[in-house]
Amino acid sequence: MKIVINRDKLMESIQHVTKAISSKTAIPILAGLKMQATHNGITLTGSNSDITIESFIPVEEEGIQFIDEIEQGEIIVHAKYFPEIIRKLPSQTVQIEVDEQLQITIKSGHAEFHLNGQDAEEYPQISQIHTDTNFELPINLLKSMIKQTVFAVSTSETRPILTGVNIKVENEQLHFVATDSHRLAASKLPLQTVVEEFPYDQVVIPGKSLNELSKILDDTEDNLQISITENQIAFQSNHLYFVSRLLDGKYPETSRLIPEESKTVIHADTKTLLQAVDRASLLAKDNHNNVIRLQTKEQEIVEISGNSPEIGKVEEEITVAKMDGEELKISFSSKYMIDALKIMDTEQVKIEFTGAMRPFIIKPIDHDQILQLILPVRTF
Repeated sequence: MKIVINRDKLMESIQHVTKAISSKTAIPILAGLKMQATHNGITLTGSNSDITIESFIPVEEEGIQFIDEIEQGEIIVHAKYFPEIIRKLPSQTVQIEVDEQLQITIKSGHAEFHLNGQDAEEYPQISQIHTDTNFELPINLLKSMIKQTVFAVSTSETRPILTGVNIKVENEQLHFVATDSHRLAASKLPLQTVVEEFPYDQVVIPGKSLNELSKILDDTEDNLQISITENQIAFQSNHLYFVSRLLDGKYPETSRLIPEESKTVIHADTKTLLQAVDRASLLAKDNHNNVIRLQTKEQEIVEISGNSPEIGKVEEEITVAKMDGEELKISFSSKYMIDALKIMDTEQVKIEFTGAMRPFIIKPIDHDQILQLILPVRTF
């Protein structure tokens, strides 16, 4: 195998696929990065058996030549040293050559490296997913949905199913739901392509997979194809193929957690509320979960306070746009509230309370595509 390639383009692909490579793998060959050269271009692959990422570099695209010379072949390179070498090469062009003994020679400018490679035949076969359950989504919208939900997945392995985001298609809408049993984040979106039949009761993608996917996708309006099977999901864009395993188990029925009616409703400026909650949390750091309190006052005034007996307390009154219903005192985690408000894409939010000890929901004023639910904390 021999290639002469643009260093920056190669580095970009390497950064994508190394996100799937772990040094702590039970299968030693997966600690390496697979390079495969054909006459069309080069495919790089990284995998940790949970997720697999393939990145393709074409010989040329839109008149830009990325690869000047190519001879077919494949090799496994060391995923720790190879990226470091490529990153620090002196010239814009890199020549990579592999001989019969799997020795890799990397030349750029006056620098020359020799690395030991491994036989690519030993690398597990990465099969493309073939399924009838396919739909398309603009990349920027998928990234928004991930951002609006993935932070609420559980970080505890005691209930592994909650470390993922539950995906379903209903009434031609795509739903993402995440919960750690103390809070819930949901996002929905109309689908452009109609999914005839969604044969799976549930599809739960590990939160870690979605975080990595979000990092490597560019913010574009280009479409991404999503394909789902019993135990895997694949996301395919122009030159990227990302496969993740799905989580086993039964995802809890979350729709019944969402209160049907409310007793107190507040319309507030998202930024003002976020900053007030943030300030109140400064003196709530020591107590468990940074608990703060919200109390309604007369004439559209809400008091937000934080209290830590050893440190001190903070109280702040903010004026809200609208307030209806019963008086309320409620305590909750400031961290959960900050997380929920940060992802709101509107200037004003609507908060619906059903009492001091019942979950409350936060959503944008002008649409219902995002919903955040937080369980209060008993402080007395």
